[in-house]
Amino acid sequence: MEQIKGYEILKSTVFENSRGFALGHNPAAPSPYVTWQFTEGKGGQRDYYWGHYGNSRAWAEKDFARRVDDYKDLQQTAIRSISEQPKEFYLYYSTQRPIDLGTFPKPAGNPPLEIINYDDDRRCPVAGGNIQAWGELTYANPLTEKQMADYELKPSPDNPDRPRRSITARLKEAPARQEADVHSQKLHHKNHEER
Repeated sequence: MEQIKGYEILKSTVFENSRGFALGHNPAAPSPYVTWQFTEGKGGQRDYYWGHYGNSRAWAEKDFARRVDDYKDLQQTAIRSISEQPKEFYLYYSTQRPIDLGTFPKPAGNPPLEIINYDDDRRCPVAGGNIQAWGELTYANPLTEKQMADYELKPSPDNPDRPRRSITARLKEAPARQEADVHSQKLHHKNHEER
């Protein structure tokens, strides 16, 4: 995605009149989130201006949606295109016990998005067979090392904040990962049928 003044553009909306809005993120900035208005030239080049800066993704998402809606209503123009960077999720494995009340972190502003227990009576191989786990938790933002240690969680090696492994290492793990994924999907399907 595009970078402007150190901010990575996470999403943008362009109207038929070649005006639009963008939401950016720069974790090193004093205000890590921004929403900008922009004008798009004939070659697709954008001139960004009128930034609103803030400290949280939730605030930025609301500000972005409000600015897009207000502009659409005020100018009576249609949206030409919407682009959005795929959302990153963080997966953690519960290695010591099935997931239940009090067995996982619930940080303010980062509750678990999904909780899956694989099987009630045994652990299953995950992460290409490298980890044995009772279940998994998915978060929108990464957990801290302390949160992982306090609840004995192991991060998925494929999380966005983990160092990327070589293609050779990932290819060697592929057969075991496929087998583990098939097992996980069967258990996930079984859990949904029981609900």
